[in-house]
Amino acid sequence: MKIEDILKERILILDGAMGTMIQRHKLEEADFRGEILKDHPHPLKGNNDLLSLTRPDIIKDIHRQYFEAGSDIIETNTFGSTSVAQADYHLEHLVYEINYQSAKIAKEVAAEFTAKEPNKPRFVAGSMGPTTKLASMSPDVNNPGYRAITFDQLVVAFKEQAKGLLDGGADLLLPETITDTLNVKAALFAIQELFEERGTSVPVMVSGTITDASGRILSGQTAEAFLISVSHVPLLSIGLNCAMGASALRPYLKVLSDKAPFFISAYPNAGLPNEFGQYDQTANEMAAEVEDYLKEGLINILGGCCGSTPDHIRRIAEIAKKYKPRVVNSLLVDSQ
Repeated sequence: MKIEDILKERILILDGAMGTMIQRHKLEEADFRGEILKDHPHPLKGNNDLLSLTRPDIIKDIHRQYFEAGSDIIETNTFGSTSVAQADYHLEHLVYEINYQSAKIAKEVAAEFTAKEPNKPRFVAGSMGPTTKLASMSPDVNNPGYRAITFDQLVVAFKEQAKGLLDGGADLLLPETITDTLNVKAALFAIQELFEERGTSVPVMVSGTITDASGRILSGQTAEAFLISVSHVPLLSIGLNCAMGASALRPYLKVLSDKAPFFISAYPNAGLPNEFGQYDQTANEMAAEVEDYLKEGLINILGGCCGSTPDHIRRIAEIAKKYKPRVVNSLLVDSQ
């Protein structure tokens, strides 16, 4: 079945945090280096995406835990797998391979679970993070006209990432945690260009991040402005993730639900971090907050971001079964 058809029938469950699960393993520098990078001259600890090459066993197990918890869609371990982000580790030359292997690993686990339950196909979303640089804002307060990266440079980086993800078997592409709309416009341009070159395509999801109580993303746009800025692309879904807890995201999801001609996704953090950077919100607490989305009929795809675990996803999946998915407004679709 096509994912578009399934989304009309039920709410699909996205996975939870990858980084939160990796941290449980207490990995050391050697885990990130493996054999392939044992002589690399720069520190690599903390480069989680690299584990798809050096510790694929850990990444596979995390994917498996999320599917067992009820996820329909898992994200590849590629949030920082662009040449822009990997430059921090001097690993630009491994970008394609990291994306390819991450998608391949995820696809293998998805196929395993789909084979067990053919009536519940599992999907792999290629995670495309926002990179470490903003296209529309200066990192230097004393030089507001300066830009650390150009639109064209971002297009090249995102296109390389998308190639690896698609070649590895990703079913969807997901530019996510968007803090700068110009960055995601570059990602979407790169994806569309790649689709045209290959004569094939996969569904594309987009997820932005509201950074504070002002209801705006970091580059200054409201939820509605963000939606309008990317609506020229025939998206599968648009939504919000990260930054704030579930209850704080609800009014902005309502804006997207009212205005968007696409399916709506949400995967908030498990509350807000404490003074030690840890997330204390329990699975039951988080599920109670996201249930408000479901009661209002705002959602088609639901999961968790920072601090969420298979326990959180399991509880969210149980609650989501009781509710019908949001119906996409046909009048909005026809106006596109």
